[in-house]
Amino acid sequence: MSEAKITVTGACKRFHETVALDQVTVRFEAGRIHGIIGRNGSGKTVLFKCICGFMSLDEGRITIDNRPVRTSAPQDIGILIERPGFIGSYSGWKNLWLLAQLRKRASRQDVAEAIRQVGLDVTNRKAVAKYSQGMRQRLGLAQAIMEKPPLMILDEPMNGLDKQGVADVRALLRDLNQAGTTILLSSHYAEDIDALCDTVHEMDGGRIRPWPG
Repeated sequence: MSEAKITVTGACKRFHETVALDQVTVRFEAGRIHGIIGRNGSGKTVLFKCICGFMSLDEGRITIDNRPVRTSAPQDIGILIERPGFIGSYSGWKNLWLLAQLRKRASRQDVAEAIRQVGLDVTNRKAVAKYSQGMRQRLGLAQAIMEKPPLMILDEPMNGLDKQGVADVRALLRDLNQAGTTILLSSHYAEDIDALCDTVHEMDGGRIRPWPG
């Protein structure tokens, strides 16, 4: 059995009377692409936020590389969760460069390379507020990859993409994985899961189980 990148043990999360995570226990091995499929409200996004440290668990434990996850700014994780938030009056390049300067983990060259990798034009100075949904999603993915993280957490990365965009992103994720990146992604669509993932789990009502396919 390969080394675990992410280990979730007995994870529980409640919001008043709603159980978002119900004793979730799962292990994601390093160097693979792992998929989680499930309907809206199944618990996928809450699980991802807890793995990233954006939410704390009520019960249970999550580790990355055998280190407990803390509710603080995540390190060495590329993240795309829900709709990416950018400054609408700035260009895509300026948004990413401002973020890069905050953490000082990506150079100008890294930012430019990430923008090209997702199929956007580095020289385009159009304000992000004028981007299509698909362009904004591509920019969010560029943000997730620009620091070359060893782990990526991607919640519905194909949202808003046309057929060519989906094909481009699938190819990019395969390339990143072949270079050693561990990827955990969610999708509503079985096609994305079938095309990309080495392992697949299904979430429903806050519970997780291996997906029968």
